[in-house]
Amino acid sequence: MRMKKYALAAAALGLVYFSSCRTEDTILPPTVTPVDTPSVPTSIIGFYLLNEGNMGSNKASLDYYDYTSGLYKQNIYAEANPTAVKELGDVGNDIRVYGSKVYAVINVSNRLEIMDVATAKRVKTVEILNCRYVTFANGKAYISSYAGPVELDPNAPIGKVIELDTATLNITREVIVGYQPEEMAIVGNNLYVANSGGYRFPNYDSTVSVVDLASFKEIKKINVAINLHRLKADNRGNLYVSSRGDYYTKPSRLFKIDTKTNTVVKQIDFSVSNLAIAGDTAYLYGTEFNYNTGKTTIAFNMLDLKTDQLLNKNFITDGTDKGVKMPYGIAINPITKEIFLTDAKDYVSPGTLYCFGADGVKKWSVTTGDIPAHFAFVYGVK
Repeated sequence: MRMKKYALAAAALGLVYFSSCRTEDTILPPTVTPVDTPSVPTSIIGFYLLNEGNMGSNKASLDYYDYTSGLYKQNIYAEANPTAVKELGDVGNDIRVYGSKVYAVINVSNRLEIMDVATAKRVKTVEILNCRYVTFANGKAYISSYAGPVELDPNAPIGKVIELDTATLNITREVIVGYQPEEMAIVGNNLYVANSGGYRFPNYDSTVSVVDLASFKEIKKINVAINLHRLKADNRGNLYVSSRGDYYTKPSRLFKIDTKTNTVVKQIDFSVSNLAIAGDTAYLYGTEFNYNTGKTTIAFNMLDLKTDQLLNKNFITDGTDKGVKMPYGIAINPITKEIFLTDAKDYVSPGTLYCFGADGVKKWSVTTGDIPAHFAFVYGVK
């Protein structure tokens, strides 16, 4: 919650600025950059990249990379949706493709933006207070919500998960989970939710909620570690959940949960800000800030999921990582095994997206919007 803590402090001082790419009635077209040679598409034909934009700036934006043309299109939402007020909104926090639609979680704008996957045209917006992340199962979308205002508050309300029918695009059910819920994963018939408690600093939450999808009731809380954030499932029914720590004396760590017993079975001693899983490997990076030293430590690593052993190996092999100022988003193409990593730089200026081959050697890079963060691969014909 460190970056959000700074942003909240700025908002409290009244330092909130609004801007967008629209000037009066003029809509600037996307910036189109050739970054690679066109390729014969696999089942994955491209991906969306959601740029968060700094809180209070109303600069969330949407980019798209097309494998079939080798073109990267920056800031496509305004042209696709010329009548959208304030365009995409404030803080793009997550994005996923499900069926024929793409779902973007716009955190501070309190809405789920639902678009056509082929055109990025708005289909519907659904209001969800302080929404965070989205996942899917059996024709339903599940959206985590802080269920309260964007503010540090020792009495911040408990969070919830909203269920939305992807056919009708109507909210169907909701369930109370832990405080300030973050990422989610579905294994079998259960939805798992990482609870952070970040607004209640220093009294963080430390649990993963287990929700039975049939009854949509929380059936268990798994005690893990404070200030949880990332939650990913492997192909064996295990979960990997990250703790941000407290930024003082308790470091960030990664924990493994066995979903057969719903217990923590392993602690991996590496600071994890984000991770992506492909096959039997987890690609990890950490950008750990410590208030005692005032320093941020950046590290890259890989984890063998068969043995849960750190490989102590950087997945970037050509030295490009030395020029990355602030790693922020990561994704692995499950077909080509290309590695995508974003650099948020100073959080207020355009970032950079890097594409690496499976060997960790840079293939190309391109300028993005502010704080490039979240990927959604597109399958089929676009």
